[in-house]
Amino acid sequence: NTVSNLIFILPPIYGAIQTYKDGLEKRYLAAYLCLTAVGLGSWCFHMTLKYEMQLLDELPMIYSCCVFVYCLYECFKYKNTVNYALLFLLITYSVVVSIVYLDLKEPVFHQIMYGTLVSIIVLRSVYIVLWVYPWLRGLGYTSLTVFLMGFFLWNVDNIFCDKLRALREKMPPVVGAVTQFHAWWHILTGLGSYLHILLSLYTRTLFLKHRPKVKFVFGIWPVLFVEPPKKL
Repeated sequence: NTVSNLIFILPPIYGAIQTYKDGLEKRYLAAYLCLTAVGLGSWCFHMTLKYEMQLLDELPMIYSCCVFVYCLYECFKYKNTVNYALLFLLITYSVVVSIVYLDLKEPVFHQIMYGTLVSIIVLRSVYIVLWVYPWLRGLGYTSLTVFLMGFFLWNVDNIFCDKLRALREKMPPVVGAVTQFHAWWHILTGLGSYLHILLSLYTRTLFLKHRPKVKFVFGIWPVLFVEPPKKL
């Protein structure tokens, strides 16, 4: 459960470096780095199981989703514009959720607030791939499907935790490790979130008339390379 957080850490760092090299907008750099922060916080929590580290895991989930929402809703704006109203709304949301959660210490509250942001992201993404850039449906639906698979396995692990533990004791260590559904939650949601950033960045660069291309590093991992617009 600790090591599986590498998918939240290493690929987004690579994406952030590539975004910086391509000279793209800083909010996408922030999106990649926020995803890395989630991975680092989750790594610290699962390694120590301390409450303070749990906050480093859970609160960055809220902050990163707020960055994702801002990126998605600013995809079709002119370059170098700032939506101060949306920024204020998202910052206020983050601060209020943080204060209330620190006071209540209720996981269900965090899950509802996080789920609300995810729902907003999903609805906006579906709008983009259905009515704006329908050729991005493959990337959009893949991101959503992978994320929901992780969410499903996370719930299975929560509900049947005792039974799965008893079952693992009868399995060889390697086989038992594969049934660590919480680790699969990390892997699949990490991949789904990363693909979402690619979708958002692809949408934005298309609107700015750049030439984005998804390429696969080592033939496996998708990375977005963006070429500037052709000069007439």
